[in-house]
Amino acid sequence: MSTESPSQFHQQAERFLAMLANERGASEHTVRAYAREIGNFAAYLDETLTSSGSFAQVEHLHIRAYLALLYDRGLTKASAARALAAIRSWFKWLAKEGLIQQNPALLVSTPKRPVRLPRVPSMEDVNRVLNSLETGAKKEEAAAWPERDRVIFELLYGCGIRNSELVGIDLSDIQWGNDSILVRGKGRKERFVPLGDEAAIAIRSYLPAREAKLAAAGKGLLLHEGALLINMRTRGDCRITTRSVGRIVKAIAQSRGLAADVHPHTLRHAFGTHMLEEGADLRAIQEMLGHERLSTTQRYTQLTVGQVQRVYDETHPRARS
Repeated sequence: MSTESPSQFHQQAERFLAMLANERGASEHTVRAYAREIGNFAAYLDETLTSSGSFAQVEHLHIRAYLALLYDRGLTKASAARALAAIRSWFKWLAKEGLIQQNPALLVSTPKRPVRLPRVPSMEDVNRVLNSLETGAKKEEAAAWPERDRVIFELLYGCGIRNSELVGIDLSDIQWGNDSILVRGKGRKERFVPLGDEAAIAIRSYLPAREAKLAAAGKGLLLHEGALLINMRTRGDCRITTRSVGRIVKAIAQSRGLAADVHPHTLRHAFGTHMLEEGADLRAIQEMLGHERLSTTQRYTQLTVGQVQRVYDETHPRARS
């Protein structure tokens, strides 16, 4: 059995990850992603500088060489950019802790990624799916839970929330008097999102079925508290998982003729895009989506050439003679 202690690189990686989880309140998903990226880079430094190496030896050339290695392994520019972002955050923290004098990652430029506008279904397509859920599931979907599945679609599209925010909603987070829902976003930041009429109707139709399922499973304590959306098997605290939501959204979307790549985040994209098309203020959309930067909101929304032309024709004094 090896008694060799972890290298300085791995020790400080563990400290950084603990800080993310405990002090910054990063989500489990974020911590896992950072652990993967930083752990891989720490292993690379162990191999390149040996396990007895120090951070003082790390130069920007090491980081560039590591990115080149990622490309050689077949990773995309987007994946390399995520790795670099994690490394930058780690070295920024190391500098703050006084473990390095300069951040070598700042000298490495971010890989340029091709700009891809998110592909979203049209308003007509989304409404068609939602209307079909109102009238009940098809026969081949009889084993599904149509009342719950409708709530999933209404909240993802009607509120523009993330999958993780959706599964984190508790009954107590629904503010019926204010027509809003309290959601917890990235970094455990809380915000209120509007609760539309259709979403409210869907939730009220689902709650009796939820109570009946919990009562049948002997989960009486959860009837009026805990997770809004529960799983079919009512295990543990019964809260549905993000993976289950993804499967439900994909299955229903495909059965209604939408693209095969539809997933929960597609509905979030659609929320922002459709609101912008209907004239909503970009900063209001930013607030509802919970984005820190307006530039992030702009990537979630898109205007077709025809829409831009229509706005120009309708508003610019020199557009038409």
